[in-house]
Amino acid sequence: MNLTLKIWRQKDSKAKGQMVDYKVTDISEHMSFLEMMDVLNEQLVNSGEEPVAFDHDCREGICGMCSMYINGEAHGPDRGVTTCQLHMRMFNDGDTITIEPFRAAAFPVIKDLVVDRMAFERIQQAGGYISVNTSGNTQDANSIPISKHAADEAMDAATCIGCGACVASCKNSSAMLFVGAKVSQYALLPQGQVEAADRVRNMVAQMDLEGFGNCTNTGACEVECPKGISLENIARMNREYLSATLKG
Repeated sequence: MNLTLKIWRQKDSKAKGQMVDYKVTDISEHMSFLEMMDVLNEQLVNSGEEPVAFDHDCREGICGMCSMYINGEAHGPDRGVTTCQLHMRMFNDGDTITIEPFRAAAFPVIKDLVVDRMAFERIQQAGGYISVNTSGNTQDANSIPISKHAADEAMDAATCIGCGACVASCKNSSAMLFVGAKVSQYALLPQGQVEAADRVRNMVAQMDLEGFGNCTNTGACEVECPKGISLENIARMNREYLSATLKG
């Protein structure tokens, strides 16, 4: 395939960015999107130009690092995949592909397609954990009875990889699907009950402090989430937050 790429280029967080056009040729439909970007960067390096900066790590849809807004969709036109799992067979010969970074005030651009998602880390630090005595007297996990339904729902919430597609796809740049997933994975399990009230209050407060928008139930986040995190997690977080607020 021969393609035209319109890519956001920005030297650093303070520089003014712009869209720049590039041509790539002989792209195999079996390549992943990131492999196509590798081909472009090799072409740029060989011609003495600055390669396009973009995030990636595992390239297996696990780490959540890859984050491109492709033709107006977080992670591109496929569903249930991250950018690294997107394959070029989703495009046609002669296509023009627009590639941008995830756009949100809480995700400032570092360079080109790389954004700073440390806001998610700070939300996690605010309460996305359980405090466990590890002095040698810890209770065996298998001795705590948990229903199959609760365990399955907690695992579904825990599959969130924190990529930020929910924020990028939301017209309000809301992080409530991410926070809802992180709150839910503990709220559904007995180990998470001890700190439940403090957890949801602190994580929601940090989310607001980071400048994320609110949820208006559009549902774009669930549609474009590569792990299919359900909006039910937002509803659960809201219930947990209301309960924690009433308890004081």
